[in-house]
Amino acid sequence: MKVWVGMDDTDSPEGMCTTYLATIAIESLERAGCKIHGFPRLIRLNPTVPFKTRGNGAVSFLVECENIDVVMGVLNETILNLSELEHKNTDPGVVFVDDERLGLINTLSTFGMKAVRDVVSVDEALFLIGKHKIPHLKYKKGRGLIGALAAVGVDSNDYTYELLAYRQPERFGKPREVDEDSFFRADRLTYPLTWDTVDWHNRVVVCVPGGPDPVLYGIRGSDFKAIYRAAETVITEPVEREMLFITNHSTDMHIISEEEIEEIIDYHSYEVRGKVEEEPSVMRGGHVFFTISTKFGTVKCAAFEPTKQFRDIILRLRKGDMVRVFGSVKKNTLNLEKIEIIKLVKEKELNPICPVCGKRMESAGRNQAYRCRKCKTKSDSKIKEKIERDIDEGFYEVPPCARRHLAKPLIRMSVPNKNIFR
Repeated sequence: MKVWVGMDDTDSPEGMCTTYLATIAIESLERAGCKIHGFPRLIRLNPTVPFKTRGNGAVSFLVECENIDVVMGVLNETILNLSELEHKNTDPGVVFVDDERLGLINTLSTFGMKAVRDVVSVDEALFLIGKHKIPHLKYKKGRGLIGALAAVGVDSNDYTYELLAYRQPERFGKPREVDEDSFFRADRLTYPLTWDTVDWHNRVVVCVPGGPDPVLYGIRGSDFKAIYRAAETVITEPVEREMLFITNHSTDMHIISEEEIEEIIDYHSYEVRGKVEEEPSVMRGGHVFFTISTKFGTVKCAAFEPTKQFRDIILRLRKGDMVRVFGSVKKNTLNLEKIEIIKLVKEKELNPICPVCGKRMESAGRNQAYRCRKCKTKSDSKIKEKIERDIDEGFYEVPPCARRHLAKPLIRMSVPNKNIFR
C-alpha cells in the first residue's frame, strides 16, 4: 500500500529541523524495505500566525510499504529520538493517509490551503482526524497535526525546489564554516534558475542559516540541475547528508487577492490596491510607514528596517500615487513584501501666479477666486505644475536578505517593469 506521511512541529528555537528529521525517517524506511515515491514536500504555512514553529514548514512524503505498522513504528522512533520534545512549545504530530482515499485527499487540499492562508486550530485538525479515522501520532498538545495534514493536502500547479544540505551532528550548534565568496560564484553561475542564494547589494549569503539547527545551507530554484550545480560550486564544512524537496517556496501561496475578501484582518496576507493617503515617514528604528485608502478603508503599510534599500523606494511615494501592496497584516499594519506602483502623481495644483509681479496669488475666501493683494489681479482657478519624480511605475520587491519563504520574487513573475533587488 502507498501512504502519505505528514509531519510537523519537531523543532524548537534550540535546535532540530523537521526536514532533517523527515530525511532520517525516509532513510530508515528505505532500510526497512519501504519505497519512497517522488520528492518529499516541504510546505510553508501561514507566516503570520502567532504560534508558528521556527520555520513554519511541514513535510510530507509518499511511502510504499506492505505494513503501515512498520511506517508508524519508524516515525515514532524517529520522533522520540530526535525531536525537541523537552521544549515546552514543541508539540509534534504525524499523520498517515492512504493514497487511494481520493475524497479524503481532496478534503485535505482545502484544509491545507486554509493552513497556508488562514488561522487553524488543533481542534480542527483533530476533528478531521476523528471524522475520517486517520491513523496518526500525537505528542503532547499535538499542534504539529495541523501542519502534518496540510503538508499532505496542499496541492498547487506552481512549485519550486529546495536542496537542503545538513551538518554533521557533532557540529550542531557551532558556527558554520563556509566560503562566502563561493556562494556568490554559485549564484553568478545559476541565477535566475536559482535565486535567494545571496544578496549582492547587501553582501549577505542568504541561504546559510544562523541558528543551531542541522541545516548547513538551502539552495532554491526552478531547475534541480541548476540547484545541484550551485551545490557543487559552494565550499563548506563537510555535508553529512542532503535532500531535495519540492516546495511552495517563492509562490505567493499565502497571498489573498482583494477580490476574495470582504475585510482585512490580522494574521492574513493580502494583495490590495489603494491610493497613498499619507506620505511615508521614517519612525524610530528606521522603519518606514505610510497609509493607503482602499475599498476596505484606510490601511497602514510598513517597510521595516530589515528591508534595507526597499525603504528608499517607499520614501519616494507621494500622496495620490496609486499602488498595489503585497504583504502580511499584524497589529493592523501590512508588512510589505513587494509593491506595484500603478500610477504616479506627476503634477500638483498651486495657487496661480500674478502676471504683473510674479508672486503667488492668495485665496479670496472659500469657493472664491484668487487675487494678488498688491496688484489687484484675479484668477478663477489654481494652476497645474509638473512634478519631477525620481521613481518609475512598476514592481519593486524587498531584497533577498529580507524575503520570506513564501514570497514570490519578481524574477518568477510575468509582469512588466520589474525592479529586481539582488
